[in-house]
Amino acid sequence: MTEPAVTVTTDPVALAAELVAIDSVNPSLVPGAAGEPEAADFCAAWLADRGFEITRLGTADRPSIVAVKRGPGGRSVMLNGHLDTVAATPAQLVPAQRDGRLYGRGAFDMKSGVAALMVAAAEAQCAGDVIVALVADEEFGSAGTERVLEKFTADAAIVAEPSGLELTVAHRGFAWFEVAISGRAAHGSQPELGVDAIAHAAQIMRALDELGRSLAAGPAHPLLGHGTVRVSTISGGVDAATVAPSATLTVERRFLPGESPDAVEEELRLALGALLDSSAPDTARATLSRLVARRAFEAAPHSAIVDVVSRHAHAVTGSAVRRGEPFWTDAGLYAEAGIPCLVIGVDGGGAHADEEWATTESIRELTEILRRSIEEFCA
Repeated sequence: MTEPAVTVTTDPVALAAELVAIDSVNPSLVPGAAGEPEAADFCAAWLADRGFEITRLGTADRPSIVAVKRGPGGRSVMLNGHLDTVAATPAQLVPAQRDGRLYGRGAFDMKSGVAALMVAAAEAQCAGDVIVALVADEEFGSAGTERVLEKFTADAAIVAEPSGLELTVAHRGFAWFEVAISGRAAHGSQPELGVDAIAHAAQIMRALDELGRSLAAGPAHPLLGHGTVRVSTISGGVDAATVAPSATLTVERRFLPGESPDAVEEELRLALGALLDSSAPDTARATLSRLVARRAFEAAPHSAIVDVVSRHAHAVTGSAVRRGEPFWTDAGLYAEAGIPCLVIGVDGGGAHADEEWATTESIRELTEILRRSIEEFCA
């Protein structure tokens, strides 16, 4: 394998542009896509050239890298960024700067954050270990961060997902479920001879609507509001002239800190009640199965890493807003591993959209916030 050329730049905007130019579309989202190898090789070479110890995790075609700068003694911090992106056209892989913005696939989500944390980690002077985790697969299954946390830990972590330079200290968890419904086929002219799986699906959807109203009427989290439930996909039936013998729903439940995947599954089962696994004759049977679940995240009220980053965000930008996100990030995995963490990243827009961008000022400000925070926390 040809060794990647090591760029000499320590300008985070220029480094972000180089990363944007590397195709790292997640192949779990786009079959046959390039994946993370080239981006991982580039970042590993850049960090190794600056004295970091490099560990590769995952597979050759879906690598994550962990780069460690050892200190003589002090608290350790892990900086997390993902290398993968969603689908990209050739034009989106050509970075462009204009009007104070960097454009291109991943400029916002999240190669500018990756560049900022790399430069900050390289420039920081501190006593503790600085651990840079650049991971695969965040856009699909978060396999990269899961693998990192099997092998590495730290006293705190910062995830550099885009946040407008505000501190994300909480986000919802999510769980996806499948409801499989079995009925009995019959000719459409004699529906009374069949058991209509689609009609049963409609009853389930009404029960989920009622659950959604109950969630919206309950206590609200101060940063995250209420949990939600919705049907995200539905399929069923065979043709226009046949009573549907089967139907399938996928259900998404977004939930709050303090709730667990097991608890929200039990809540669903109670809400659906006799609509699940009915043994009554001439009644459709429905089964509920959990597909995937990720816990919610909330930083402790007086977390040391949050306080440190808050001070330096205020010093650099004049503001230190703390907020919650409706969507999930890999911070949830750090919290589940018992590592205090928060999310802070660049300002911009267009995540997963045709035109994606980050402000060059925020890239530089994020780098400075991270550098100062690393130096204080790891002193």
